[in-house]
Amino acid sequence: MTSELLHDQQKPRTYSFDARPHEPAGAKPAKRLSPARIMIYSLLFVATLYYLLPLYVMVMTSLKGLPEIRLGNIFSPPMKLTFAPWVKAWDGACTGLYCEGLKVGFWNSIKITVPSTIVSIAVASVNGYALTNWKFKGSEVFFAILIFGSFIPYQVMLFPLVIITRELGIFGSLSGIVFIHTIFGMPILTLLFRNYFMSLPPELFKAARVDGAGFWRIFLVILVPMSLPIFAVALILQVTGIWNDFLFGLVFAGLKNFPMTVQLNNIVNATQGVKEYNVNMAAALLTGLVPLSIYFISGKLFVRGIAAGAVKG
Repeated sequence: MTSELLHDQQKPRTYSFDARPHEPAGAKPAKRLSPARIMIYSLLFVATLYYLLPLYVMVMTSLKGLPEIRLGNIFSPPMKLTFAPWVKAWDGACTGLYCEGLKVGFWNSIKITVPSTIVSIAVASVNGYALTNWKFKGSEVFFAILIFGSFIPYQVMLFPLVIITRELGIFGSLSGIVFIHTIFGMPILTLLFRNYFMSLPPELFKAARVDGAGFWRIFLVILVPMSLPIFAVALILQVTGIWNDFLFGLVFAGLKNFPMTVQLNNIVNATQGVKEYNVNMAAALLTGLVPLSIYFISGKLFVRGIAAGAVKG
């Protein structure tokens, strides 16, 4: 038996390998032209046409002369390209008693938008930071009141706000319209900043406190550099909201401080003279250039900030 075992151990061992390659595990990759994918792309294509077709008509109309517009071919490109409607919309269209174009309303909108955006973002960011890491007595009630305020329709508060601004002596002035936009931007911006700061690791704040950092040092040195996406979101929301506002500008700005949207309405709804559709389209495009540019420039930061602020809260 011993000799047989030794003989078996001395035999060379043979191994067998499966020549066939292993098949990949998991679900099979979807076909490029599956019915579901065709339906999704078709819906996206229709939605794209729905939003881009009016913009195309506006651009084409603004580059045509009135005789060509009267032919009725709104989808055809201009046979004779002209930028005269853009020049008139900017520098010579009548916006009421004056025929100075949209340039006056543009600078009024700048004077309204810049301070309103800066002040509202600065105050709301501090509010969100305080409500996240520096709890005080009644902080939850304060936050609930802010959130409740963001759901109140503007029209309901118009008359009380007129009385308040009149008593403060700022009704019909730039400071009055800046005050209104700052107050109404506070609730939603505070919610955004609070949710974003809640998503940050709390160990950062604890370590900073251990090192002796106070309220403002933690906020300015640690939080602000880490929070650029949410600041971009707040900037886009405030600039587009304030720039596109019509109601507050009409009621609180005063005749000399009408923003661009109010002057655009005055140009389009003029009842005297010939209806210049090319000038109206050019004026509408000029009014929308600022928010469109901001969206194109900082769109990625907007998506990142919204996604990060939705993690907690």
